[in-house]
Amino acid sequence: MTDRQTRLRTLAAARWRIALILTLVMMAIYFGFILLIAYDKPLLATLVAPGLSLGVILGAVVIVASWVLTWIYVRWANRHYDPALDQLRDER
Repeated sequence: MTDRQTRLRTLAAARWRIALILTLVMMAIYFGFILLIAYDKPLLATLVAPGLSLGVILGAVVIVASWVLTWIYVRWANRHYDPALDQLRDER
């Protein structure tokens, strides 16, 4: 196996590692929220302000977390993955 192939495999492994970590984080956030809905409805019904419950806030946090995790992946890809891939392509 050539050095170029080794670097490509290492780069691909890094991409899978980042994607897997971010996916697991999102799943933990989402399923944690679902488990709260299933097992602790009184907690989610707690009013934080008139007309605003903790459940609504945590639901919004789940949505915002998905945006943030997507932003983290895109930032990582733009700073690390894409330049490394471009460098490998330029070596042809």
